[in-house]
Amino acid sequence: MAIIVRLDVMLAMRKMRAKDLAAEIGITEANLSLLRTAKVKGVRFETLDAICRQLKCQPGDLLEFVDVED
Repeated sequence: MAIIVRLDVMLAMRKMRAKDLAAEIGITEANLSLLRTAKVKGVRFETLDAICRQLKCQPGDLLEFVDVED
């Protein structure tokens, strides 16, 4: 199983740069980059809430579960 992060898709749909989103929600560009590339083990609900509010989307628009067989 895998969780796919679709933050780049939402950024493109909203015509927003990651740099601008990071500034708006109060996290570093480096931390947002780690999230965008799925190189984090978790995300705080506070951060997820801020991203969803700024991009006017639902958490399910950003994260997708994919069942990957071994």
